[in-house]
Amino acid sequence: MRMQFRYHIFILGLLAAWTTSARAQEPSPDLIARAKTEGSVVYYTDLIVDQIVRPLVTAFEAKYGVKVEYSRADSQDTIIKIMGEHKAGRMQADIFGLTSGLKTLVDAGAVRQFDPASAAALEPQFRDPGHYWVSSNFYVMTPAVNTDLVAEKDRPKSYDDLLDPQWKDKMVWKPNDISGAPGFIGNILRTMGDDRGMDYLRKLSGQNIKSISASARAVLDQLIAGEHPLALQIFNHHAALSAKKGAPSQWLKIQPAMVQMTVEVLTTGSPHPAAAELFVDFLLSAEGQALFQKADYFPTRKGVSPSMPELAPDSGGFKANFFGPADIDRDYERWARIYGDLFR
Repeated sequence: MRMQFRYHIFILGLLAAWTTSARAQEPSPDLIARAKTEGSVVYYTDLIVDQIVRPLVTAFEAKYGVKVEYSRADSQDTIIKIMGEHKAGRMQADIFGLTSGLKTLVDAGAVRQFDPASAAALEPQFRDPGHYWVSSNFYVMTPAVNTDLVAEKDRPKSYDDLLDPQWKDKMVWKPNDISGAPGFIGNILRTMGDDRGMDYLRKLSGQNIKSISASARAVLDQLIAGEHPLALQIFNHHAALSAKKGAPSQWLKIQPAMVQMTVEVLTTGSPHPAAAELFVDFLLSAEGQALFQKADYFPTRKGVSPSMPELAPDSGGFKANFFGPADIDRDYERWARIYGDLFR
């Protein structure tokens, strides 16, 4: 009888802890009230509008009655815009997303620290210890092949396989950006270390990789069209989604893959600070992350898998190197110089 009583007490304790934890991951009533008083929020993003931004905005506005004004641009364009608003003392954006270049804004005092309740449900690599950013979604970068041009037995299974003479003059990548040569170089150096990594890259430079000044998606499209048999540093979900539609594309599980993330940041002196915090919290909530999942993005919240789980490191069973904003800001220029020295 005593044992049964202790068991019931134990179960009640677990339920109380779970309830407390769940409540801790919800925005406070005070934050919601202040956000509703502000009435709107301005969001600069590099996410695709039709695929994910509109669904997020529609759901957030329906839930909280707070209007979202948004505009889309690449990370570097957003950085220039934020810096301009900050220097003019007329900050228009409340929240923005980007993949790199954050250090410039932190050093300028254009962004502020924050700690959304839903961040507690994220893995540590998706939260900034300094509280300047949280990650709403991530991307996995891998090589990809045209399956009509490359037989299964010939598809590379490791980075060393890319040094095989059969791949000379047959590989392509972007010359810039994390989703191009610098990102590939950074992942090699993280994986192999400086000495072995540089030795590998010198050997790889002898393969005469062709540089294509286009987006990673456009490089993949050229591969699908049969213009190239193998592309480096491709978004693996782009290759997989194209394959589901019948395209001759396959991403290669060469590991460790490179993972980069979209981070959400709040501006200093924004006109709607509470609404901005509430919107970030929504992006990280179970409801918001389910929308990322439905849109074929990779969610960062624990327990919310991608729509194609095999594409993500944990659920897909492969290794990956995670690159946050600090990693990219610290080392990108070096990776770009190595590309210029060895591959141009």
